[in-house]
Amino acid sequence: MTAALSPTDRPRLRHGVRAGTDPLSDRSILLFPEGILFLNETAAAVIHHCDGNRTVTDVMNAIGAVYDDVAGDDVMSLVQDLLAQRLMVVDRG
Repeated sequence: MTAALSPTDRPRLRHGVRAGTDPLSDRSILLFPEGILFLNETAAAVIHHCDGNRTVTDVMNAIGAVYDDVAGDDVMSLVQDLLAQRLMVVDRG
């Protein structure tokens, strides 16, 4: 079970996981040893901001500044889902 995500935590992709672009569809993807995950535009933007330096609050603010229709709870939920799938880790703040 994953510990609760704090607004001061700094999420980043786990070692061996990387973001990229699918060469056939030109869609954003997340590559990991067991597979591939196709991302929508906002999910790709969230992952781009999760660099281990920015806090969850920083990521929510950055996404909110660009995407009016994305709630902070949606960002938090995506990060929690990626943590649960072991595609992301956090440095505790």
